[in-house]
Amino acid sequence: MPSGKTVKLVLYELLQFAALITPIFVVMERFASLIRDVKGRDLTAYWLIVATSIAYVTSVTLLVWVPLKYLILKQRRCITETTQWRPTALAYVILCTLPCFAILIASSKVQVDRGCEHDHFSELPVSLVLFSLICVDVVERIRPCRLLGQSDSLDPDLDMSGPVLNMSGPVLTHLEQVTTVSGQLHPDERHDSLTQGQPVARNGSPSGRWQDLAHPPRPSPLSARTPGTAYLYSSSSSSWSHSGHLGLLWRRDGRSETFVNGFVFWLDTVEMVRVAGEPSVFYSAWVFPIYIVAFLSTLRMIITPNNPLLSSAGVALQDFPFFVIRVALIVVFGFVTPLLYPLKNVLVSLTFIYFTFLTKLRIFRSQSMF
Repeated sequence: MPSGKTVKLVLYELLQFAALITPIFVVMERFASLIRDVKGRDLTAYWLIVATSIAYVTSVTLLVWVPLKYLILKQRRCITETTQWRPTALAYVILCTLPCFAILIASSKVQVDRGCEHDHFSELPVSLVLFSLICVDVVERIRPCRLLGQSDSLDPDLDMSGPVLNMSGPVLTHLEQVTTVSGQLHPDERHDSLTQGQPVARNGSPSGRWQDLAHPPRPSPLSARTPGTAYLYSSSSSSWSHSGHLGLLWRRDGRSETFVNGFVFWLDTVEMVRVAGEPSVFYSAWVFPIYIVAFLSTLRMIITPNNPLLSSAGVALQDFPFFVIRVALIVVFGFVTPLLYPLKNVLVSLTFIYFTFLTKLRIFRSQSMF
């Protein structure tokens, strides 16, 4: 009986392999049907393209995909040292997404040169390519997590240091002991500094408020057990509990949020590729820059999700190029894309530039402003 880790590994590998070969077969078959119709029902061209797709999938599987997976599973040195980017995502983008986008561009070019409009690849092929891309990204994100039981970690975005004392509610996190200035002095020096500034009453004892400072109130039981130690209460997102009938609505899990974040991460690219499926745009020269910038945005998948480089890569590879292309499309074709998306692109670009670069200037560091 295979173990759970083996079953999970086989499931992930089958999903990624299916996401690799399925879009290529579907897009190539639609392209073969287009060439057959353009050439007057020529079956020779159709089967030649189908055979080419089979040969391509077999070659990239045996020469690239299987050796790469072998290195990853065996944890070779060239793979274990890779922590800032994902080799599987890079291989998928080059072997699957790039050829599919190239075929879509070639389909537009063939129909424009022939002066006919047979197929603008609006629904199934494009949606399948993007869905497979999202599946590969989600599998890479959720691979370290377990599929059964509770999540391995409380919150993947919460970096907690110190021993966790309570797991069902607020988390008690131990912090470093704070040493005061008086605690660093010698006992004699501490006594001298304390007695020099104290006004003495007639009977020789401290009076007034100095007496209160000299004899502070008794500490609480927690501080009495751990003198000089500070504690921080922080709430864990995945273990947060709420009593009552609506307690079920307060539950959350990082694994389900991984799927949500995976789809939200690609919504802008999905909208850009959808615009390319519009007949007025597909049968024009604008299909070239649209698919080029859409492919550049897919390169963000290569970077690991928690890498700080992902923010600048998102602005350079997606938001700024998408804003330029969308403004040009609106000028030429009208509102083929909702105005919300160029507004999102320009706001993300401007806020990134402002908070990353402009706030470091002297004029923006003044405390008298905002």
